[in-house]
Amino acid sequence: MTDTEIKQATREDQFAKLAAAIQNHKGERGALMPVLQEAQSIFGFVPQDVQVAIAKGLDVPLTEVYGVATFYSQFALEERGEHIIGMCLGTACYVRGAQKILDRLSSELDVKVGHSTKDGQFTLNATRCLGACGLAPVMMIDDEVYGRLTSDEIPAILAKYREPKAS
Repeated sequence: MTDTEIKQATREDQFAKLAAAIQNHKGERGALMPVLQEAQSIFGFVPQDVQVAIAKGLDVPLTEVYGVATFYSQFALEERGEHIIGMCLGTACYVRGAQKILDRLSSELDVKVGHSTKDGQFTLNATRCLGACGLAPVMMIDDEVYGRLTSDEIPAILAKYREPKAS
């Protein structure tokens, strides 16, 4: 099989799983939320074609599906990067220069906040309080916390995640 055929077969399998999830919840009160959660689990994100399938399958307006998917931060509308960066913009972090650091991250990664890099390595998010105000400004990459940051530290931190993994 070619890569294209493998991707197509995988996509068909994912949509079959989504159809089963829709069928399992169809007719239930509040079915949209668990179906979106299962879709997120199946696809890794909830792209437009998946939202359309959910809307048709549950017989709800697409605007409702989109509204729920964009309201809750657990849902992503585009594929997420291998590493998720969360830059805190809570009050303590913001007054200590978090916006400047976020701007540096965006520049270094060549990506807008809320989006993923073209190479699929990083997703850059602005967050609210990460619960480490004493270390402000704070950012998390995956599960690792970086505190008392300056924008000059960003290239070296990103380099750690760009290094190829040892096999």
